[in-house]
Amino acid sequence: MDIIKKYFPQITERQEVQLAALSGLYTAWNSKINLISRKDIGNLYEKHILHSLGIAKVIRFTDHSAVLDVGTGGGFPGIPLAILFPNVRFLLIDGVGKKIGAAEAIARQIQLDNVECKQERAEDEKNKFDFVVSRAVMPLAGLVRAAKKNLAREQQNALPNGFLCLKGGDLQEELKPFRNKAVTYDLEEYFEEDFFKTKKVIYLPAG
Repeated sequence: MDIIKKYFPQITERQEVQLAALSGLYTAWNSKINLISRKDIGNLYEKHILHSLGIAKVIRFTDHSAVLDVGTGGGFPGIPLAILFPNVRFLLIDGVGKKIGAAEAIARQIQLDNVECKQERAEDEKNKFDFVVSRAVMPLAGLVRAAKKNLAREQQNALPNGFLCLKGGDLQEELKPFRNKAVTYDLEEYFEEDFFKTKKVIYLPAG
């Protein structure tokens, strides 16, 4: 938890309680379903929760925004973001029923009432959102094909509606089709831990 408070010192007592509860919940669920690599569960706060919150260093969602988390797995980045933005509506989707079931149970257990979880593919989701977020779930071109239809036209945030994707490594080829539009934010500029040296948030406006 200390690493979260280091970078987000403004969190409320309720948010701190919710974030602190994630350690036991993910450890318990991970013993039943492989939500997180077994060797990574001890680094949950750095490599999964803080990584997810990298998006919050790029944008502060305005109240009443709607965010779609595609390929959420066990709830990343959606659950940490939903804790940080309690007045924003999050829909977490994943094709794997067991994983989305775990994400739903975890959200319920920490009384995260701004989250809905659904087992489905992005292609099948019909609703409109201000942003689509993801964490290394598929190449950007595939995500755009699947979810561009879900981006609302009306704007209410400092950044125009679009995609916010957590990525790592060399992205030159992946971003080539979007080189005039995609914006790369290096997470090492926000977080000093070695893990973030190659981690990025890619922002692609809908237009």
